[in-house]
Amino acid sequence: MPKNQVQFQKGLSLTAFNSTYGTEEKCREKLFKVRWPNGYECPKCGHNHFYLVSLRNLYQCAQCRHQSSLISGTVFASSKLPLTTWFLGIFLITQSKEGISALNLRRLLGISFNAAMRIKHKLQHVMKKADNLLVLEGLVELDDAYWGGKRKGGKRGRGAPGKTPVLAAVSRNEKGHPIHMRLSKVNSFTSSEVKRWSLKHLHRDCVVITDCFSPLKAIDDTVAAHGSINASNLYDNPENKIFHWVNTMIGNVKRAIHGTYHSVSSKHLPRYLAEFSFRFNNRFCMAAMVGSLIRHAAATSPIPQRFLKLAEE
Repeated sequence: MPKNQVQFQKGLSLTAFNSTYGTEEKCREKLFKVRWPNGYECPKCGHNHFYLVSLRNLYQCAQCRHQSSLISGTVFASSKLPLTTWFLGIFLITQSKEGISALNLRRLLGISFNAAMRIKHKLQHVMKKADNLLVLEGLVELDDAYWGGKRKGGKRGRGAPGKTPVLAAVSRNEKGHPIHMRLSKVNSFTSSEVKRWSLKHLHRDCVVITDCFSPLKAIDDTVAAHGSINASNLYDNPENKIFHWVNTMIGNVKRAIHGTYHSVSSKHLPRYLAEFSFRFNNRFCMAAMVGSLIRHAAATSPIPQRFLKLAEE
């Protein structure tokens, strides 16, 4: 049986990572090129000549004298941790298929648990910002899902108390293989909420397959074609391929989050879902995932600690 080339790709080894990002100087050089690919540009006046204030690691504009640091204006801003720690955290998070907990991140990075949690949540926020830019195209399987266990005495599935509603979508290519995934926490399963989600995350020309859940009919006017299928006896057929990938992704993510994190609050669930989506959507080149997340982190505005505690949509 031939090996799956995506599943068995080499990724980025620890040796290769250390060769590229093993010192603070190498990390600074990488971040400088990511922030200013055409050379330094003053964030205040746009001038490209500068002086390096070496004692404070600051760049001073030769024209307006404005001083800025390499990490200012990025997700790394105000952090006292070296870039080597941040970049190693990026490596560990992107190269672990099942995710890595803040507790384990703390042990591997040699930092406090609170610092590891801040790195974890800030990088998840970056992944979510990047994930929000993705619009699903082609053939899309869309299904409703629920996050949370069965309460004692309560029922399972739709209408069960204490569960968080999630919209799950997977785009497929001409051969039926999954290409991109999107998992979104929604406020409720209403027609207006589904329509708002589809306008943001589905391409106008895509073809969507759903079951007969009535709120999902709201996407009729937002996509090129929408087909609904009665799924009551669909899974009794072992040859069935409809909703195969979207249900596989939902199951894989639920098992991975339960195994790695054990429990995730509904308030922070969007960040954890975005982490798995980001890795899945960039899986075709795992070695480049580190550099991709660094670029997105450099383009993401600073996140104060108080905002990390807030719920994210």
